[in-house]
Amino acid sequence: MEKEQGGGEMEHRERADPLSEAERGMILDTWGRVYENCDDVGVSILIRFFVNFPSAKHYFSQFRDMDDPEEMERSTQLRKHARRVMNAINTVVENIHDPDKVSSVLGLVGKAHALRHKVEPMYFKILSGVILEVLTEDYPDYFTAEVQRAWTKLMGLVYWHVTGAYTEVGWVQLSSSAV
Repeated sequence: MEKEQGGGEMEHRERADPLSEAERGMILDTWGRVYENCDDVGVSILIRFFVNFPSAKHYFSQFRDMDDPEEMERSTQLRKHARRVMNAINTVVENIHDPDKVSSVLGLVGKAHALRHKVEPMYFKILSGVILEVLTEDYPDYFTAEVQRAWTKLMGLVYWHVTGAYTEVGWVQLSSSAV
């Protein structure tokens, strides 16, 4: 595989592994349980994300200066964004059997975050890890090793589609500094 000049996360455009029918079934089953509590789970995910990776708050003027998790939990703006994140995941999961729809939805998310919000794409990879962490901890009975592997593949697909949208719009990495 050839590498582009400039280095960075997006030089690797290997196709993400497709999900098997069994993996799609596991994702649908476990997501149904998670989405019943989507507001609380979404807030937990974002709080952990911002506490562990405070540089990500830079993109959110409404709660960029919040350091206290309890203050974050009370933030209406954080709750609204958590709901948007959970609804985006829900759209992906609901359409898991329709690769074109998934690609379209994630393309829109990627383009918005690249063009409008100017978010470094590495944050999608980091957020994916946080999502998996929170779901595994909050739903240990459902997130077995096999289910975790299926979700890891799904998060890989999400990242692949989102970064594809970044590439499509000509994203130039702003910095090479990680978190």
